[in-house]
Amino acid sequence: MFLHLGENVVVPIKDVIGIFDIETSMYSSDTISFLRMAEEDGFVERITKDAPKSFVIAEVNKMSKVYLSPISSSTLTKRTNIDYNT
Repeated sequence: MFLHLGENVVVPIKDVIGIFDIETSMYSSDTISFLRMAEEDGFVERITKDAPKSFVIAEVNKMSKVYLSPISSSTLTKRTNIDYNT
């Protein structure tokens, strides 16, 4: 199964490492540093020019990749059909 991240970008759900809300994540200096370093190293892919609402970390070709998605983290999580409360 695949997870649609926005525009024409999809990733296999099995490759998704994490789905994060961009707004609440910006309160952590560690997250800000991580995203900055990932962008400098070329691991960040902006899906649209719109402001991102979430970021998704996935493994692509045995390397981590960060997708900046215009779709909220709650919507993306619902699309996975995985129950995280059990």
